[in-house]
Amino acid sequence: MNIKILQLIEGAKKATGLAVIIDVFRAFTVEAYLVNNGVQKLIPVGDKQIAYDYKEKHKDCILIGERRGIMLEGFDYGNSPSQVEKIDFSGKTVVHTTSSGTQGIANAKNAKEILTGSLVNAKAIAEYIKMQNIEDVSLVCMGNGGKSEAKEDTLCAEYIKSLLEGENSNLDNEIEELKIIAGKRFFDKNLQDIFPERDFYLATEVNKFNFVLKVEKDQDGMNYIKRIDIN
Repeated sequence: MNIKILQLIEGAKKATGLAVIIDVFRAFTVEAYLVNNGVQKLIPVGDKQIAYDYKEKHKDCILIGERRGIMLEGFDYGNSPSQVEKIDFSGKTVVHTTSSGTQGIANAKNAKEILTGSLVNAKAIAEYIKMQNIEDVSLVCMGNGGKSEAKEDTLCAEYIKSLLEGENSNLDNEIEELKIIAGKRFFDKNLQDIFPERDFYLATEVNKFNFVLKVEKDQDGMNYIKRIDIN
């Protein structure tokens, strides 16, 4: 198996084979919770205008997303797992746009298959790849705004790689270190409206969910997220 760890928007553009687009803080942690809470259709988009336009045509859809961590104007929720963890989204359509993760999906045009990636379903991702007998794997770390490396995304990529190579690392120490490096904003009392402390703990609950989120195309050519349970 050829496993590449790539970084940022440029990495997404270079991704081939099966691409895992990784955004731990917080896009693809949020999407895992949305799917777990019964969302009927989840549409990830890179361009926020697409979200606004979709809302114009489909008034009952829910908009979730951010730029620079801040909830976009007119949106229903920000990009925060603690905001959605207890919300029932059954029967709902959600359009999701973020600064990093959804940008990776939009730019991974050379990949044959795309999964979203986060720590909450990392083991399921590795199991899916092994079950499908995939030889070319691109682990894309989306980082901060797709422009600078984020330690949590690289940690997730390295963890998935280790699982694919037959190892099973314990991430407890690395997650503790994230509290004072990449995740320190979640512990800043002045930023709790944007980066709630609970988001950190939800995003670092390793292997909470036993499903993968695969990007598919609907009849209109829009990306949507398909849940695949790993038995």
